[in-house]
Amino acid sequence: MQTTNTPLPKSRLQLEFELPPERLDRAIGKAVGRLSRRTRVPGFRPGKAPRPVLERVVGRTAILDDALEQLVEDSYREALLEQDFAPLTAPEIEVTQGEEGKPVLFKATVQVRPEIALGDFENFKFKPEVENVDETMVEKVLDELRDSEARLEPVEGRPAENGDYAIVAFEGTRDGAAFIGGSSEQMPLILGQNRLYPGFEDHVVGLRKGEDCEFDLDIPEDFQVATMRGRHMHFHVTLKELRGKVLPEANDEFARSIGRFTDLDHLKAELRKRLEASALDRARHQFADRIVDYAAANATIDLPDILVDQEVEIMRDEMRSAMAGQGISEEAYLKATGKTDAEMREQLRPQAEKRARSLLALSEIARIKGVEIADADVEAEVVQARSRYASDRSLVQYFESERGRNYIRNTLRRSRTVEQLVDEWLAAHPEAPRLRHVEDAEQAAAEAPQAEASASVGAIRPGSVTPPAVSAPGA
Repeated sequence: MQTTNTPLPKSRLQLEFELPPERLDRAIGKAVGRLSRRTRVPGFRPGKAPRPVLERVVGRTAILDDALEQLVEDSYREALLEQDFAPLTAPEIEVTQGEEGKPVLFKATVQVRPEIALGDFENFKFKPEVENVDETMVEKVLDELRDSEARLEPVEGRPAENGDYAIVAFEGTRDGAAFIGGSSEQMPLILGQNRLYPGFEDHVVGLRKGEDCEFDLDIPEDFQVATMRGRHMHFHVTLKELRGKVLPEANDEFARSIGRFTDLDHLKAELRKRLEASALDRARHQFADRIVDYAAANATIDLPDILVDQEVEIMRDEMRSAMAGQGISEEAYLKATGKTDAEMREQLRPQAEKRARSLLALSEIARIKGVEIADADVEAEVVQARSRYASDRSLVQYFESERGRNYIRNTLRRSRTVEQLVDEWLAAHPEAPRLRHVEDAEQAAAEAPQAEASASVGAIRPGSVTPPAVSAPGA
């Protein structure tokens, strides 16, 4: 068998095959055996009909086509065993010569893992930036704690303010006509959040309980509900109930009521400690992200469309999962934003390209750095996946499969590569802040949102492409 490889744009590879005539002869003999076993030929037991007789039943072309199909598949698999390339897709086959007595000629065009030429990824000039924790930040968190412990009490003697809890009755028209959802007898509002219509709550602020008002609204063109954009609306509103938050005082008693704190100073000291730890953790993540962006920007990668397309699908599935958690379907979201399915894909594409480039660049850095993941680490993640997704058998099967294990291995490999880059920089710059190592709170590879999305669309993530397991022809 002779093969010639020709690289094509967008990380595609064309393999041209030339097989000697005797390979086709042997393939035809095997095809006769296969077809005679599954074809009823009068006077012959299954698998025993000779070729001339079988040809009268199924036709000469059927035998030749079957032989060529199997021969092409076997030859392509032989090439996978002999050559070092990782296909991302099934090959596109074109048989240019397939006649008995002549060499078999065919082409196989396949998408392969792109070549990655790394530029500089270590000599960057930026540094970690740690946010300074001051007393104002501590007081803000303390106020948030007080707000979470607040109680609601009826408001007496003052008008409605932002932050109050209100119950209103309203009747509205849209372009002069009543509309579905345009009236209510008991509409709860948290004034200042603008959950209903832009500017609606501004007219409730200043009312006292029992008072009413009338006003007009012009809905802006960028409003999230497409059917309401640019509409003129008129409302009559009555404030029926008004309650305000009463926060507990910031004192020693409050500190003891929310945890094992001796007094208010103890609580503030703990809040500062946690804010400082969070600032270091955030600084490390942001620093790591900048390193990845720097490496990807300096790398030369002929990015295949298929990897970008799959990354778009992964991002779409991540969005579906996030929206489902808020009780929103993708169809409702598209309708509310006025976007088509194609427009949503196009909107996600630039970010998908960036993610794909970053994953590929990291995979190459991991190879250069010799980062490897032990089988035991992968199996530990599979065990976690079995527990986490016990109610989703299809997802468990994905992580138990070769592809799922490959996803886990390469996710861990990339994350540890990033951590190694950060640690190496920190070791070379002892004057820098001692950023907490992410492994102290590392998210399991099988628990990342991208893992579920990758499994759902059956994608091959960029940077996690390894040569497939193939068996010898005829096995």
